[in-house]
Amino acid sequence: MWTFLGTNLHLFTIFYFYYSSSVCWSSVYSTSCRLQRQFHLNGMHKPGDVILGGLFEIHFFSVFPDLKQQYVCVSFDVIGFRLAQTMAFTIEEINRNPSLLPNVTLGYSLYDNCNVLGIGFRAALSLVSGKEEKIILQESCAGTPPVLGIVGESSSTRSIAVSAVLVCFFSKVSYISTCSCLSNRQKFPSFFRTIPSDAFQVRAVIQVLKHFGWTWAGLLVSDDDYGLHAARSFQSDLAQSGGGCLAYLEVLPWGDDPDELRRIVDVMRKSTARVVIVFAHEGHMIDLMEEVVRQNVTGLQWIASEAWTSTTVLQTPRLMPYLGGTLGIAIRRGEIPGLRDFLLQIHPEKNNDIHGNSMVRKFWEYTFKCKFAPPPAGWVEAGGALCTGQEDLENVETEFMDISNLRPEYNVYKAVYALAYALHDMLQCEPGRGPFSGHSCGSLQRLEPWQVGNQLICHLFNFTTSFGDQVSFDENGDVLPIYDIMNWLWLPDGRAEVQSVGEVKRSPFKGEELTLDEDKIYWNFESKKPPRSVCSESCPPGTRMARKKGEPVCCFDCIPCSEGKISNETDSMECTSCPDDFWSSPQRDHCVPKKIEFLSYQEPLGIFLTAMSLLGTFICAVVLGIFIYHHKTPIVRANNSELSFQLLVSLKLCFLCSLLFIGRPQLWTCQLRHAAFGISFVLCVSCILVKTMVVLAVFKASKPGGGAKLKWFGAVQQRGTVLTLTLIQAAICTVWIVSASPAPHKNTQYYNDKIVYECVVGSTVGFAVLLGYIGLLATLSFLLAFLARNLPDNFNEAKLITFSMLIFCAVWVAFVPAYISSPGKYADAVEVFAILASSFGLLVALFGPKCYIILLRPERNTKKAIMGRDTIKSSNYSIFNMNNKNE
Repeated sequence: MWTFLGTNLHLFTIFYFYYSSSVCWSSVYSTSCRLQRQFHLNGMHKPGDVILGGLFEIHFFSVFPDLKQQYVCVSFDVIGFRLAQTMAFTIEEINRNPSLLPNVTLGYSLYDNCNVLGIGFRAALSLVSGKEEKIILQESCAGTPPVLGIVGESSSTRSIAVSAVLVCFFSKVSYISTCSCLSNRQKFPSFFRTIPSDAFQVRAVIQVLKHFGWTWAGLLVSDDDYGLHAARSFQSDLAQSGGGCLAYLEVLPWGDDPDELRRIVDVMRKSTARVVIVFAHEGHMIDLMEEVVRQNVTGLQWIASEAWTSTTVLQTPRLMPYLGGTLGIAIRRGEIPGLRDFLLQIHPEKNNDIHGNSMVRKFWEYTFKCKFAPPPAGWVEAGGALCTGQEDLENVETEFMDISNLRPEYNVYKAVYALAYALHDMLQCEPGRGPFSGHSCGSLQRLEPWQVGNQLICHLFNFTTSFGDQVSFDENGDVLPIYDIMNWLWLPDGRAEVQSVGEVKRSPFKGEELTLDEDKIYWNFESKKPPRSVCSESCPPGTRMARKKGEPVCCFDCIPCSEGKISNETDSMECTSCPDDFWSSPQRDHCVPKKIEFLSYQEPLGIFLTAMSLLGTFICAVVLGIFIYHHKTPIVRANNSELSFQLLVSLKLCFLCSLLFIGRPQLWTCQLRHAAFGISFVLCVSCILVKTMVVLAVFKASKPGGGAKLKWFGAVQQRGTVLTLTLIQAAICTVWIVSASPAPHKNTQYYNDKIVYECVVGSTVGFAVLLGYIGLLATLSFLLAFLARNLPDNFNEAKLITFSMLIFCAVWVAFVPAYISSPGKYADAVEVFAILASSFGLLVALFGPKCYIILLRPERNTKKAIMGRDTIKSSNYSIFNMNNKNE
């Protein structure tokens, strides 16, 4: 890659020392400098008080027939000749302007570089050293140089070469050299240009890529300073902007290298990138497109650099099916009033006063396809015409006269004016206030080239062209950047047209601004829309980007966000977690409030449990009504009917307290539910315990010497026992609520996407003591009832109590593991089920048989039936009699 540049730099050194030795010898050896060798260079010259130099590409190639002969330039470049004529026109326009450089006549010395580095280098040194045969010296090798500034070169490589040798002695204003390396003021302190650097051109291309969402593109560059520096800048800026990636980067070879071109086009064909960016010259593009046509690679969107955006040689019917729709960066178009009239005045006879008539003659021969006498041998015999000088430029269609699209010409125009304004400002200097040592000023008689450069460097002035553009140089010597965006339009009749569809420019406050008229853009695709050029399609919201290993950052997979995380932007790099009370939506693109779960009255389970609770309460009320209605019957009066009524009331409370476990938990319901549950069940079990104790006491009193024990089981003692046992539970509940109160709690441990709204017990010890106390009383009642189950009695209530306590204990023993293992609302449902099951068990076991007798077997609801046979009359009578006394 660097071999070519290294070879050229070696040539630069050889030429530099060759000319240095040939131009000037030290005064120690001679009092004069003699030109050691004369070189023939194509040029145009006009004398003046001050001379400006110019370097242009007026021929495409040169040949070197023999080492003893000069270069011969071939293949006339009419555009290069028009550039040289534009400089000549601009100087004449300045000379006619009385307000710019008054009393000073500008002249010019323009050379043809033949698109060869060596010839351009010779021409530059000729401008610097002059072509006089002999320079008389005073004390040193010094003398007035022939030029004070140079407009050129016509390529970045030649500008680098010339600027590296001339350093800061001569100011150079290029109209076409775009390499960003030339902005280095330490290496090229006297280099200026009226075209933006490639650094801006690269950013302009990146702006176009961003505008259309093209994140996957190929880059082709020429193997020279222009292409290699552009590639380096493009890779760096693209990475910093995050606007995309390069699918491939290929360097186009110099000369005829079909194998390498075949390989490059094959890479383009196989790549998924639909956009191809080319920083190269038209010669590279011609060779490349020949291979593209051979392989028939279509469906590509070409992005052209300014080097070939306006190249007409590519706009042919053969290539437009492939290059149609190309978007390109073009030099700012301008208008130069009067240029056409100046160009029409060019004539071999009229230009005899200008040194350079040979170039005009070559132009004339090229335009009219003729030869001046004497023609080359065989020219006339082959049918060639002789030039008469009567030909008329206005009557011939030639690209030379098409000034509707002046781009590099406009840059030449601005470059000449920049040097003229710098010279003008320097000559307007007031003595004692000048920019040079001792605040001195420059004079027309002793002007030095470095003084003009100093004026350009130290005074970054602004001037406005006749077209209305403001021209100014920044601290790097670069002009205010602005480019036109061009589009290659393929017309139905097969013709090609390049139209402007926008511009990109740098704003002092907004950076690079791209303006596009998309309605005017011609797209060379069936859809007539911009193509898609991405390595991977954008990741939609709800997913994140995951880079593919070993591939550019633009190549990635889209991974769905995990539960609880979201991404609400396209191409999100990470998924963000939702807040604690929120969860990800099914699409993972936004957070939604978590579902709040509790045992609700609206859900089927809540409705069922509520219905069972109300049913139990209703049954208790019915049984209570039956007992009240039949309160005088023996079966109701037996074994203390007051305790039976208390038991029914407590069972009703047990059924009703289950409703506190249903519905959204609140502080008061959390505090009340377990207190009501604990007190209600202690009241119920206390009544059963006292009834059991009374049965045992009565039967023991029926034995000899046991009557004295009945005084401890009177009505007052029974009420007092029930009240005392209940107050103990109330005290337990009070201490529990005061010390560590149950409270509502949002539990997120059971489910990730739900919040279980539950009541935490506050104190596990308090809850355990509450349940343990109920269990203690229930166990005691069960044991006592079990001991009294076989007592002789026609209607032995101890059996019913034993059975009811067995059900009660079984329910609550099963409740504990079920409660612990049940999550969320199901824990409350288990507790409600235990309450209802144990309550129904007590209700049915204790009062079912009695209601059966009262309602369906009234013949058994008699004192005689209750008293039973004679052998057990005494004990039954005692129970019945005790109940009567209590009443």
